[in-house]
Amino acid sequence: MSNIALNVAKFGGTSVADHEAMLRCAQIIKSQPETRVVVVSASAGVTNHLVTLSQKVLTSEERSTIIEDIRVIQYNITQHLSAEANLNNQIDEVLKSLTELAKQQDTLQTAKTGDAILACGERMSSIVFAEVLRSINVAGVAFDVRDVMQTNSLYGKAVVDIEALATNCAQSLTPLLTKQVIVTQGFIGKDGLGNTTTLGRGGSDYSAALIAEAIGATGLSIWTDVVGIFTTDPRIASSARAIPEISFGEAAEMATFGAKILHPATLIPAMRSSIPVFVGSSREPEAGGTQIMQEVASKPTYRSIALRREQTLVTVKSPAMLHASGFLAQVFGILAKHELSVDLITTSEISVALTFDNPTGSTQALINQAVVEELEQLCEVTVEHELCLIAIVGNGLDASSGLGSSIFNNIEDINIRMICHGASSNNLCFLVNEADGNNVVETLHDKLFV
Repeated sequence: MSNIALNVAKFGGTSVADHEAMLRCAQIIKSQPETRVVVVSASAGVTNHLVTLSQKVLTSEERSTIIEDIRVIQYNITQHLSAEANLNNQIDEVLKSLTELAKQQDTLQTAKTGDAILACGERMSSIVFAEVLRSINVAGVAFDVRDVMQTNSLYGKAVVDIEALATNCAQSLTPLLTKQVIVTQGFIGKDGLGNTTTLGRGGSDYSAALIAEAIGATGLSIWTDVVGIFTTDPRIASSARAIPEISFGEAAEMATFGAKILHPATLIPAMRSSIPVFVGSSREPEAGGTQIMQEVASKPTYRSIALRREQTLVTVKSPAMLHASGFLAQVFGILAKHELSVDLITTSEISVALTFDNPTGSTQALINQAVVEELEQLCEVTVEHELCLIAIVGNGLDASSGLGSSIFNNIEDINIRMICHGASSNNLCFLVNEADGNNVVETLHDKLFV
């Protein structure tokens, strides 16, 4: 099918929350015959229940209540379908397996069992959505993505073997596309030992992008509950508006620095293979959306403003830095040892300022006392919390005269804790106090996007 249009569509949890929502999505697929692969998330509400089962030690009664709640969510969809009895049997099989997995997790918590638990939501929603397609005379067939999505065994954030995925798709997925619409799962895969794995945060969108790349798709559609990507969060600035088109570079900056519509990893396969990405609302497909492409006609200086909360700023200071080599290598060696990822960095002669994302919510970016004490063996350390990062995203920002004054003159009464500019032509970033974040975004949006 490489010579004709071939599209992959991904629907998020709210888009497959109930029968009405699933039916809207099915109508989108019916109206787009070029869409031959559909990737679905778990129905809204299911993943939260699965996270509870995977992370908390529960009583037998608590466990049963949660599993019954999941069953109700799925049954509320299947009751509208003629194949209700068969679907319920398939759901019950998944829930039977889930019950055993949850018992195992309560006895001995492991990341491997946790992944198997979390995968159950997508497994059920794909079965149900395939039947919703069939109910409107679209030849939908559920396909287990684990048969093609080969990963390593890093449970919770598994890494996909891209070459194996391409080979597997060519053998067992692509041949099915001429006569059927394949409905498969986002977020999950399988390691070399046959164990279920998950791809971590943003895994469903990333799965869809990887599959699009593997089958040589000519387009990827990400259907959510908003009409495309906005100039900023509409909940913060009422003047925010949808962006008709945006480049991969701009979209990557937005996703990296706080825009929630796309996870940064999603764009990597699309950029690598130049696959255009469309972002739209499954509730309002007729309202259009945002096209993300390699090259776009419009290249405004200011495209959007992104806000990322819960930032930590770490400043390391030592006179030993002056005209010395190797100091930064030692600092980053300590951070690497603790699996900490640095976002932004600025330097002076004797100090370095580093930012870390979500330090209180992620073990992958936790500036704990052990880290501080190890750094203090090298230098003086200051740690600041309750900051947020604001990213101005656009084009040619590294070569625009008057950029600083046009931005910072509008927020001169706000304390700017750190500025990072020059490394990318697509962004200018700075830190402010968490309490000032919304006000700064709203003020700048009203001034820069007139």
